[in-house]
Amino acid sequence: MRTHYCGTIRTEQIGETVTLCGWIDRRRDLGGVIFLHLRDRSGSVQFVSDPVRTPDSYHLAETLRSEYVVKITGKVYRRPEESLNSRIPTGEIEVYAEQIEVLNRVQKQLPFQVSASEDETSVREDLRLKYRYLDLRRERMSANLHLRHQVIKTIRRFLEDKFNFIEIETPILTRSTPEGARDFILPSRVNLGEWFALPQSPQLFKQLLMVSGFDRYYQIARCFRDEDLRADRQPEFTQLDMEMSFMDQEEIMDLNEELICQIFKEIKHLEIPRPFPRLTYAEAMDSYGCDKPDTRFDLKLVNVSDLFKDSQFKVFSGAIASGGIVKILPIPGGNQTISNVRIKPGGNLFKEANEAGAKGLAYIRVLENNEIDTIGAIKDSLTPESKQQLLTITGAKPGDLLLFGAGNAAMVNKTLDRLRLVIGRELGLINDEQVNLLWVTDFPMFEWNADEKRLEAIHHPFTAPHPDDLSDLTTARAQAYDIVYNGTEVGGGSVRIHQREIQEQVFTAIGLSPEEAHDKFGFLLEAFDYGTPPHGGIAYGIDRLVMLLAGEESIRDVIAFPKTQQARCPLTNAPASVDAKQLKDLEVISTYKPKAE
Repeated sequence: MRTHYCGTIRTEQIGETVTLCGWIDRRRDLGGVIFLHLRDRSGSVQFVSDPVRTPDSYHLAETLRSEYVVKITGKVYRRPEESLNSRIPTGEIEVYAEQIEVLNRVQKQLPFQVSASEDETSVREDLRLKYRYLDLRRERMSANLHLRHQVIKTIRRFLEDKFNFIEIETPILTRSTPEGARDFILPSRVNLGEWFALPQSPQLFKQLLMVSGFDRYYQIARCFRDEDLRADRQPEFTQLDMEMSFMDQEEIMDLNEELICQIFKEIKHLEIPRPFPRLTYAEAMDSYGCDKPDTRFDLKLVNVSDLFKDSQFKVFSGAIASGGIVKILPIPGGNQTISNVRIKPGGNLFKEANEAGAKGLAYIRVLENNEIDTIGAIKDSLTPESKQQLLTITGAKPGDLLLFGAGNAAMVNKTLDRLRLVIGRELGLINDEQVNLLWVTDFPMFEWNADEKRLEAIHHPFTAPHPDDLSDLTTARAQAYDIVYNGTEVGGGSVRIHQREIQEQVFTAIGLSPEEAHDKFGFLLEAFDYGTPPHGGIAYGIDRLVMLLAGEESIRDVIAFPKTQQARCPLTNAPASVDAKQLKDLEVISTYKPKAE
């Protein structure tokens, strides 16, 4: 039906007759000359119709409206000099419409304007999601999905053509296993009373593929987690899943650095220097208060617990005596930019700290001659020597502001990390064009789950402990590595356990009895008895990575048909009730009772 895509016509086609299909983006009638902008997924091109040069199409051109689906045939001309448009790829040419065929009309009023000339940010998200097929016609969303395609295409070509990876699909219907987020579960009609789960990741299957001898596997995998949603989370999401045999941690990280560099070269036309910087988990938590630090700016936390452990200021010394810490976020020039009103109750920085769990926000202002301004209790607790030591440790100078966090380590780190990001953004310290990639390594194997009174794996229970820490797995470091892009974790992986006895020790450490371990993971443990190679892997959140590359703030804007933050699909109105017969066939009954109004 067509000879070209709309966005591909260039000066090389001048003089040719072309046939294009698409949607009317907009129509302008300039008193005898009608300009039509025709759009498809490749872009748009300008058609011209007038009663003299194109009499066969003119009267039909008068009737066309936005989003009509049409087929237009015409000859390509160079635009007049005064009409050249350097903002679009087809801005040097126009096509005189000799024939127009209307393939379909718009029968109802559009819920919002689709045209590229309209402000795309003015439409409510719920309306965009309800009419997603219209939203996807818009320039921004079309560009995002094209970018997503290019990222996945780059990944496939890199892994298959350069490193001999093979793509293998793993099951969507599997069994529910402990650890991680909540599973989506489905009843089995054939095996009544038993349940499938949708996979949170292909973790166990990809390890079994290593046992099977497929030493370089990858998959663009669909994954499912029934968890609370945020801007960068969805109940169903896509990840690049990889697993490799006979490669150690350094080799896996080196290959993945090369992959990331290839993506940035193809998509952003950037050469990313290698090797990527590295921080251990302990270093990241100590300096930034989080395990995915944004290193585009240099505000770092300073631990001053040793200085205040015997302080007369009981808020600080009491926190340390209870096993907590005292840290400072130094802010150069903060005296001029951050007022006391913002730090005290009611202020926006106090609110940020309070939402992270802090009860208050202590501070010190450094004045001329290294004098300090703070509340009396802190000032009185500092001797001249300890005051000087504090200024030396923090590198503080006159005009600087010191913000304190005191309490348990998790709360202090969360509070100061949150303040660091807010203040860094506010002071213009973050360059949005900058790309900082780094590895965070040497995570602890486990963390304490206070609710369940047991250890749980920080990544997952199949991560191998550091060889130097095998004597006590409860305090062991993991051979795990996360890749962080401008303060967002986009990928995480580890060397896996490949020996049955170590895997059983890990199951014991997280509180699984031998019987429970066999019931849940017996198939994996048995596979380890048949010659399992050393292996490891990594998984990337495709949605999150594309979101960052596209400069979007929500992964919903890089997914064709996403769910809302209430885990609903406004387009199809899913989830929805099902027929009673379907439930009867499954021997399932709902116990849900709507709350009374």
